[in-house]
Amino acid sequence: MKKFFSVLLGVVALGPSIQAQDIWDLRRCVDYALANNISVKQEDINARRAALTLEQSKLAQYPSLSSSVSKGLNAGRSIDPTTNQFTQQQLQFTSFNLQASVNIFSWFSVKNTIAANTLEAEAARASVEKLKNDIALNVATSYLLVLVAQEQSNISRVAVLQTRENLESTRKKVDAGVLPELNLAELEAQLARDSSSLITSQATVQQNLLSLKAILNLDAAQPFSIDMPPIDMIPVESLAELQPEVVYALAISNLPQQKINELRIKSAQKLVQISKAQLYPSISAFGSMATNYANNKIPSYSVTPLGTYSNTGAIVNVGGNSYQVQQPDFKTNITTSVKSFSTQFGDNFRQNVGIGLSIPIFNAGQAKTAYQRSKLNVESVQLVKEQGERTLKQDIYRSYNDAVNSLQKFNATKKSVETAEKAYNFAQKRYELGLLTTVDYLTNQNNLTRAKIERALAQVDYVFRLKLLEFYKGKGMKL
Repeated sequence: MKKFFSVLLGVVALGPSIQAQDIWDLRRCVDYALANNISVKQEDINARRAALTLEQSKLAQYPSLSSSVSKGLNAGRSIDPTTNQFTQQQLQFTSFNLQASVNIFSWFSVKNTIAANTLEAEAARASVEKLKNDIALNVATSYLLVLVAQEQSNISRVAVLQTRENLESTRKKVDAGVLPELNLAELEAQLARDSSSLITSQATVQQNLLSLKAILNLDAAQPFSIDMPPIDMIPVESLAELQPEVVYALAISNLPQQKINELRIKSAQKLVQISKAQLYPSISAFGSMATNYANNKIPSYSVTPLGTYSNTGAIVNVGGNSYQVQQPDFKTNITTSVKSFSTQFGDNFRQNVGIGLSIPIFNAGQAKTAYQRSKLNVESVQLVKEQGERTLKQDIYRSYNDAVNSLQKFNATKKSVETAEKAYNFAQKRYELGLLTTVDYLTNQNNLTRAKIERALAQVDYVFRLKLLEFYKGKGMKL
């Protein structure tokens, strides 16, 4: 039994030294989580998408310009692209086009689109900040759970050491015949219970550390240890500075979620104006330039005299004399040629410019339905904002009431520890004088240990409630 407890206490004593030397404080944990959290990266991508959408809507103010070049082969009966006449020739053609268009007036739909996308981009950035706040809160909560588990472990370790000291003292008295062996057996059983509680509390510390690692996206096998500031050294504001109405007013103006809701409402209102603009005519201007080239063969004709004549069969009477009409013989020459590229480029060059008026007459009610749907969307977003504000107010008041209750419980547990310590000190003196049974002594020791654990839990709960109210004020989560 003595060897068992010696080995067990050796492991307990070495427990803290096994921790890694690389210490992480809360600030480092939060920074690491924000830099490596996949959800934050995805939300940041969404924010960059919104920024690109905004940039594209700004560019929509400018004229659009496009060009095209095409080359092809015509065979069989087709239209000559240079003469617009039917031809049987097989020819190759090349076309060049340059087109431009610009929106002149569309009831400010472009302007409102830019405004709506600007608000959406701001909302996307605020969403990133909200997610970062949520992650920081989760990290701080997990961090506090490790602290309270470590505090319980420290209290359990002190209880083991106290029981061990009493066990050694009692063993000497039993060996001297002053106390019965029953006292020694009862202390050995108590030491086993205290040691079991210590091992359980240390396992809870390691489990909470693994949970914190999971939030940080750290490898579970990576050495990891956090800074353990004393809980009573964590700075907190007083309850007088955290009145719920004051906290709520600051939360409405500071928390990203409330900004997101407000921005989404304004964006939805702009979308209503955009949808309404689709019900009215729009004016645009357009222009284009084009030319083409084809390797079609153009015939040319020439006549070559042969120097001989032939009778036509006609007779002309001149001065009473009849003469046969003769015509010169000739040869018709036919040659073909292709106009050069530069000649055709200039000859076929054409331009056009104009103004267009687009009048929506009937499109199966799509534009009107979209307009009505956009107005409903505004109402929906407003309800989301209203529900969010109500939930936020309820959470703040609940947190304030929890903080008040935690403070009262913490004060009560402090008084309980003071009373338990006084009772334990009296019991220890009476036990050393042989005036108190071991069972009664151990009962007082267990009461003190339990009171200390309850005080630690109440203190951490109180600190967390105050930190939560500070978080709602927009100060973040700091230890």
